[in-house]
Parts: sequence; C-alpha cells; structure tokens
Amino acid sequence: MSTRARSAQTPADGTARVTDTVVPRKSRALSATRSAADRGLRAVARVRGVREQDSRLGLQLALVEQQTLEARANGLGEQLAALPGDGARTPAELITFRAGVAALGIHYREAYAEAISHDAVVEDARARWQSDKTRLAAVENLLARRAERRRIERAKAEAKELDDLASVRWARDNRAGAR
Repeated sequence: MSTRARSAQTPADGTARVTDTVVPRKSRALSATRSAADRGLRAVARVRGVREQDSRLGLQLALVEQQTLEARANGLGEQLAALPGDGARTPAELITFRAGVAALGIHYREAYAEAISHDAVVEDARARWQSDKTRLAAVENLLARRAERRRIERAKAEAKELDDLASVRWARDNRAGAR
C-alpha cells in the first residue's frame, strides 16, 4: 500500500540525480484531504478578513473626518463667541459688523449641521465594521471547530490503531503462553 515517487535533484555540481521515495498511500491521502478540507472556507475567511480591514479603515477615516468637522464647527463657534458686542462706532460700521456676524453665524450653523449629519456616516461605518468583524469571527470559529474535530478524529484513529496493536500482541502472547 505505498507508491513510489520520483524526484529529480540537482546538486551543487550540476549533475542530475533521480531518487525514488516511498510514500505510504494512507499518509498521502490524509495530507491531501487535510490540505483540501477547508480550502474554500479559508478563501472565504481571507475575503472576509480583507472586507473587515476595509471597513475598519473606512470607520477610521469617518472618525477622522468627523473630528475635523467638529473642530471646524467648534472653531467657528469660538470665533462667534469672541466677537465684541459694541465694536461699531458709525452706522456703516454697524451694518458691516452685523453682516460679518451673520455670515459667521451661517458658516457656524452649516459646519455644525455638517458635523451632526456626519454622525450618521460614522454610525453606518461602525455598523458595517461590526458586521464584517462578526462574519469574520464566525468563519474563523467554524475553521477552528473543524480543525478540532479533525484532531479528535485523528486521536480516535490513533487510539483504535494502538488498541488493535495491543489486542494482536495480547493474542500472540496468549498463543505463545498456551503452547
């Protein structure tokens, strides 16, 4: 129950040698099934891992943008609060001052509204990342459970083989003792 595998080896001197190697079929089949058993699931895990990374980066970018928008709104609010109330001496200065305050107020409201509306973008990015993270964890958990199941099956097969060897030895010893 073994096959011969030929492999060509090229040593440092440049000559080619062909060697025969005996590979037991059982171990060859076991390693082939082990490597192919979760190939598709590992591919899914890789895709989910990339997707989780992308969504995490998207969340980080959304948080940075939200901080920038909030800083802009806070800066405009501080500028508005720091304006003097009686800086105008003539009616023309008063009109110019009021127009400037009104424009600054409009910019502040727009920046504040933009920062508030960006909260929805951040929450959407956070939800997407949590979803991708959960999906990746599910696939990784499934892979771990399958690996554990294969480990248990190998341990059972090894225990059965050891039990068979022990029973053969016991039977041989009993036959030798009966003679």
